[in-house]
Amino acid sequence: MTHILAIDQGTTSSRAIVFDAKMVPCGSAQEEFPQHFPQSGWVEHDPADLWASTAATCRAAIEKCGNPRIEAIGITNQRETVVVWDRKTGKPVHNAIVWQDRRTADFCRELEAAGHADMITARTGLLVDPYFSATKLKWILDHVDGARDRAQAGDLAFGTVDSWLIWNLTGGAVHATDATNAARTMLYDIHKGRWSQTICGLFDIPMAMLPEVKDCAADFGTTRPDLFGRPIPITGVAGDQQAATVGQACFEPGMMKSTYGTGCFALLNTGDKPVASTQRLLTTIAYQLDGKPTYALEGSIFIAGAVVQWLRDGLKIIRDAKETQPLAERADPGQQVILVPAFTGLGAPYWSPDSRGAIYGLTRNSGPAELARAALESVGFQTRDLLEAMKADWEPKGETALRVDGGMSASDYAMQFLSDILGAPVDRPKVLETTALGAAWLAGQGPGIYPDMAGFAKDWALDRSFAPAMEEDDRAARYDAWRRAVKATMSL
Repeated sequence: MTHILAIDQGTTSSRAIVFDAKMVPCGSAQEEFPQHFPQSGWVEHDPADLWASTAATCRAAIEKCGNPRIEAIGITNQRETVVVWDRKTGKPVHNAIVWQDRRTADFCRELEAAGHADMITARTGLLVDPYFSATKLKWILDHVDGARDRAQAGDLAFGTVDSWLIWNLTGGAVHATDATNAARTMLYDIHKGRWSQTICGLFDIPMAMLPEVKDCAADFGTTRPDLFGRPIPITGVAGDQQAATVGQACFEPGMMKSTYGTGCFALLNTGDKPVASTQRLLTTIAYQLDGKPTYALEGSIFIAGAVVQWLRDGLKIIRDAKETQPLAERADPGQQVILVPAFTGLGAPYWSPDSRGAIYGLTRNSGPAELARAALESVGFQTRDLLEAMKADWEPKGETALRVDGGMSASDYAMQFLSDILGAPVDRPKVLETTALGAAWLAGQGPGIYPDMAGFAKDWALDRSFAPAMEEDDRAARYDAWRRAVKATMSL
């Protein structure tokens, strides 16, 4: 039987899943790697950890599946994270600077003060924020001795994590990315489909260090023969949230998905024309096939599943994420504790990089159960912020249910509250790992292994639909309290 290997390189772990000819997972492996926090607000990864964990999980997943013949590889990855390496040695010049990192906040304010923000947004669809790759790349060139001179000489390569993995998988033969990852760098003109010379010049970034940009389903080279016993073509690449959009079969304008991993990312398909946001959302590329981009509005929440990790690792009130729901269910219904998880700033639609987390409504009787409930509910509140902004920018024709995926979507409590606070249905698919599924489909549909877009959309299967059960007055009061809490947090 034909099999596809999907690599899902995330913020806290690397995973690999082998899918069979019917797109059913038959083997998977996952490996966490260290997070590095050199200073407050700084987040880094060792690029060697990203590669080593990816290679190890690929081999483990293939073995668990009985060592089938892998016909193609798809890659999906944490976006915006920056790696810079030497083209000759393949060694990074600095740790990877992670998308959560806020060290360039001051420079972003300087860009806005100098009047560059509107031009950058018009070309890239992005807001000027430390979240994106460009200012992180500039920081490395500014702070690593000799880096800018080496980059100008053509000796250094830049890439998001997909490019770093492709480079290592192909033994340095291919330096490439796809349009969805390029669109997250704040260096790519999403209208012209090419790197912006103007923005690169503004940041003093040599264009020679940028990767080639390809479709999501394209030829990204073949793996080194020694990795998996024979060369395997890499034929699909997409950033994790775009891969999830594909995996959820959100192929029609107006379809929406929200993925709950470390952060939460909601994408609304707007078709073949980019929609400029008036609500501080992002205009981005949902996927690009046959040279034709499909655009989306995106809202990014920095802390979703990470708030559960905080309950576990920071407060130590749970030992496993699975304990969060039963703990939350024991919370006192008379208390309305609100947690604003701005641990690394607030994302859309606020874009407040200097905000920090805050808790409101504590009483003498508040305890672990109330904090667990507030943590889960914070994800629902933040998602409503995104959807309210999306509706103001682009009203879909008719009501479209929100399709959810990612680890936190397995929580019935969190998804029911999400439906309640939205006042709209929430659909959870049978395959929650839609990010890896999207990468697998992109890798398999080009060579004809998997069905075309229409066939794939037809195969999408529902696990459960959550319907709102909260009274409208209660919904309005709860959301108003959340908005007041966010406002107070931003003023601290």
